Amino acid sequence: MSGTYLGMPAFPVAAKEAVGNETLRGNLRHATHTIRDKRARAVAELADWDLLREAGKQIKDRTLRHLDRYLLQLEESVTAAGGVVHWAADAEEANRIVADLVKATGEREVVKVKSMATQEIGLNEALAAEGIAAYETDLAELIVQLGEDRPSHILVPAIHRNRGEIREIFRDRMGEWGRAAPDGLSDTPAELAEAARLHLREKFLRAKVGVSGANFMVAETGTLVVVESEGNGRMCLTLPETLISVVGIEKVVPSWRDLEVFLQTLPRSSTAERMNPYTSMWTGTHDSDGPRNFHLVLLDNGRTDTLADEVGRQALRCIRCSACLNVCPVYERAGGHAYGSVYPGPIGAILSPQLRGTRSEIDASLPYASSLCGACYEVCPVAIDIPEVLVHLRERVADQGGKGHRLEKAMMKAAGWVLDHPGVLAAGERAASRTRALHPSKPPGAGAWTDARELPELPPEPFRDWWKKNRGNDRKDSGT
Repeated sequence: MSGTYLGMPAFPVAAKEAVGNETLRGNLRHATHTIRDKRARAVAELADWDLLREAGKQIKDRTLRHLDRYLLQLEESVTAAGGVVHWAADAEEANRIVADLVKATGEREVVKVKSMATQEIGLNEALAAEGIAAYETDLAELIVQLGEDRPSHILVPAIHRNRGEIREIFRDRMGEWGRAAPDGLSDTPAELAEAARLHLREKFLRAKVGVSGANFMVAETGTLVVVESEGNGRMCLTLPETLISVVGIEKVVPSWRDLEVFLQTLPRSSTAERMNPYTSMWTGTHDSDGPRNFHLVLLDNGRTDTLADEVGRQALRCIRCSACLNVCPVYERAGGHAYGSVYPGPIGAILSPQLRGTRSEIDASLPYASSLCGACYEVCPVAIDIPEVLVHLRERVADQGGKGHRLEKAMMKAAGWVLDHPGVLAAGERAASRTRALHPSKPPGAGAWTDARELPELPPEPFRDWWKKNRGNDRKDSGT
């Protein structure tokens, strides 16, 4: 992954600071509740939603099982349609490919469609190091870029900002990036959107190179698909002479028939719309329409390693709808920045540690950034069992060792031995009951674990002793 997030503190540290920010919590609570309520209504309109969900899961699983075959078919189809395919093993290779392609055009600026893959690899920073300016054109991404901020949500990257904060960002920073914000700019959505439109229009008209990701890639035809709500994507995909698309290898689907399922589930599950306002599709190049040169950079960057994990690979089904973020009680209170990744929320808690590994402090902490309530699984349109993967990754983190984990393993080993010896367990229960008045409700030395927890009060006698005194005679009378 990109170095943008390297050095981030562990999730508990970052979340503690975020939880204390009342403005942030208010912004998140209002936005997530609004989006998830609208989504619930949109999904309820479809009587066959559960069938669509299962179909999406099956399509993704089948594709992942035969990913090598479908990727080769995709490469053949893109090449036959006039495009050029590049394979990137990691972020460094992908950034180098894109930078070289841009420099080959002689240009020093590009316009970008919202793309999580390019954020994942830190493409903007890599291009800046090569003297190439990358301009985000999605409204929320523009807000993040102008504010020198980081995205905090998959669907709404600037969800942590309110309208007043956005107005101040536009007034203070737009002039440094081109057209200044109009005098007297208010915080009404219409005026903010118009200011962004005027700011971006000149960049659209002069840009010779566009950079995008893709929501889906159709192997049988080499078609790439971007769904978005503002129209900026359509401008970036059609006006430049050269288009470079950086896409994770898991985004491929075998056929148009398979794509049809996701074009129903993605809009409803993300923006709560029956269909997306702008669905752009392109297949290679055409002499009379769109870019003259098309390059597809297929990004691995940890995905092959994730695919090898039979439990963890289901994270690669993700279609980036963000529904899991909007129902997560942890995300709602901590916000996206606490996850230290371009992928926040429940899906980020299982995807980032697999793409980056669990050796860093932040990635080792992410599998624990959940209450395991299961709400994320219930809303996932491709039925990713996020709680299952979280527990699986927690086991992986524990197996890595470390001082705290050694103590935990020793305690679990001792508990296992006691449970294997009923006589020892019974003696321990009796001793605990007889000394119960001496037991503290919060044992010393347990650290943060007991801050919000208390040990249950011990009964006067163990259950097995109570049973013998009160129910033992019943068993004798019945002859059992």
